[in-house]
Amino acid sequence: MSWIEQFPGLSRLPDAIRSYLVEESKIVTVPANTVIFGPGKSPEHLLLLLDGTVRVQQTSDTGREIVLYRVHAGESCVLTTACLLAYEDYSAEGIAETETRAVAIPRKVFDKLVSDSIEFRQFVFTAYSKRITDLFMVIEEIAFQKLDIRLAHKLIELAGDNDTVSATHQKLAVELGSAREVISRQLQEFQRRGWIEQSRGTIRLIDRAELEKLAQS
Repeated sequence: MSWIEQFPGLSRLPDAIRSYLVEESKIVTVPANTVIFGPGKSPEHLLLLLDGTVRVQQTSDTGREIVLYRVHAGESCVLTTACLLAYEDYSAEGIAETETRAVAIPRKVFDKLVSDSIEFRQFVFTAYSKRITDLFMVIEEIAFQKLDIRLAHKLIELAGDNDTVSATHQKLAVELGSAREVISRQLQEFQRRGWIEQSRGTIRLIDRAELEKLAQS
């Protein structure tokens, strides 16, 4: 099966355009923890992820970091799309959280297809609009939702089907756009209530039901 079938919007392209896209693009593999792009750099390709996860984060002038979103298999990066469309440099950085395999569509191919193909244009802007919505949700959470609620939700999300989260206080601070000291104080409060237990680099959920109740409040 061609990689193009992993992206429903592209699978609807006319045969000639599909062939052109496949022929002009290449598949790349990026090791885990690689910085794929960063502030001040201009995008040369649109990356469509086939496997792995890329974390897109912003760093303030004071060095404080916040995770904006993650790109997973079957998705593209909205920041890269925006920079390609506007011919601007990146303002954030993208880091491969795992070994990542992606299709790299050169800028000249991207420009041509956005101009010539309504189907490709729809694919690009559908993905773009979804990610913009996700970013607004991040802004809303940071601006309006209490930190204890966001932290409870993040712990449940990172734990998945298990009751253990492998994360430092600093990593959680980056995820939530807060300071490490603030996260540490809130985790201490959760522990005091008997909801979690902490050890070095690990948080174990003791009372998941109470955390879920707080996360949904």
